[in-house]
Amino acid sequence: MPDAVRLPDPAVEARLARLDQVLASLESAGGPALEAVTLLTEVYGEALARVLDHADAASCERFVEDELLGHLLVLHAIHPEPPERRAARAVERLRPAVRERGGHLEWAGVDGPVARVRLSTGGGCGGGCGGGTAGTAEAVRAAVLAVAPELTSVETLPGAGERRPAPAFVPLTTLTRRGAAPPREAR
Repeated sequence: MPDAVRLPDPAVEARLARLDQVLASLESAGGPALEAVTLLTEVYGEALARVLDHADAASCERFVEDELLGHLLVLHAIHPEPPERRAARAVERLRPAVRERGGHLEWAGVDGPVARVRLSTGGGCGGGCGGGTAGTAEAVRAAVLAVAPELTSVETLPGAGERRPAPAFVPLTTLTRRGAAPPREAR
């Protein structure tokens, strides 16, 4: 088989971004062009499913590890791995980037349709990087739900070794009428 010309990842990403733009305009216009894209997508999804049917376990593993193929398998709802495994893989891919920023990210599992991660940000950039915990949590949420759309949300738990602030101590006597200080007299 002759070597086919392959697109480098940046070229694929550029085409996907342009495809999003074109599809958005087709959705608003509707008509035969949108129907053609829908039918073509369904046929290609069926073809991809048949490739999976004929692939051995090692080939399937290589397919799911390839980012583009993995996304196509998710798009067509034929990904052979359960959503929990896909989400855990996404978290593992993000760990080095979170670590570079002084944080820690850990997969904590799934509870029903909710993914759980442990996240702490260490402020390794002196507070000048921007984003913080909220930005990192949003990036984790987007990555997990992109590979496992069957999940409905991502819950961020405190990271390992990170403590939640202790509840403020309020003496019981200040809450009960008997122990409360007598009212001041009006002057």
